Amino acid sequence: MTAVNLTATDLSWTPKGSVDPLLHNTSFELAAGRVLGIVGPNGAGKTTLLRLLYRFHRPVTGAVSIDGENIWELSARSVAQRVAAVLQEQPSDFALTVGEVVALGRTPHRRGFAGATGSHDKDIINSALDQLELHGFADRHLGMLSGGERQRVMVARALAQEPGLLILDEPTNHLDIRHQLEVLHLIRDLPMSIVTSLHDLNLAAGLCDEVLLLQSGKTLGFGPPDQVLTEQ
Repeated sequence: MTAVNLTATDLSWTPKGSVDPLLHNTSFELAAGRVLGIVGPNGAGKTTLLRLLYRFHRPVTGAVSIDGENIWELSARSVAQRVAAVLQEQPSDFALTVGEVVALGRTPHRRGFAGATGSHDKDIINSALDQLELHGFADRHLGMLSGGERQRVMVARALAQEPGLLILDEPTNHLDIRHQLEVLHLIRDLPMSIVTSLHDLNLAAGLCDEVLLLQSGKTLGFGPPDQVLTEQ
């Protein structure tokens, strides 16, 4: 995995049938290997912005670029080889084991969906399971796990994808304090660029190189935490 440069230029998004944008013109640059925290109250536009960054929503205006390339001018497979996302919504009804879910992270790198799992893929999958302390769960079905355990599985799947950009939507949700700290420590040490939404400003200040503060879909501040997270 190689960390990428991320650029958002004048991004906005409005749901179909609405005239009110959920996200107004938003711009920022994130250098390779840096951690960006997106913070703001509920309804601020955090999840909408993340969906634009991992190519779920096409922006109404503006562009998202990875190493200078617009993600909507790349194939979906190419984007999936560079960008992984861990979402708040967790599947609980997969008829798959933990090991099988984590192995899904290798899909963008295979030749077709029926591609065989080679030794290189298996090494990457095992490494992801090790990093999230999930080897003991590898043969258990996802639906048998707690919310926190499923969250760790989704992070492991994303790591198996070997992205240059990892996007996390409230990654500490459903986790107890111990696993919150472990996931945040892991995030801090990953050799990739990271964008994460966080509701805890103290966590954002301690984890992130830059912070983007949103309110009502508009940018209130962008920069180092000590400059953005002020009393004002």
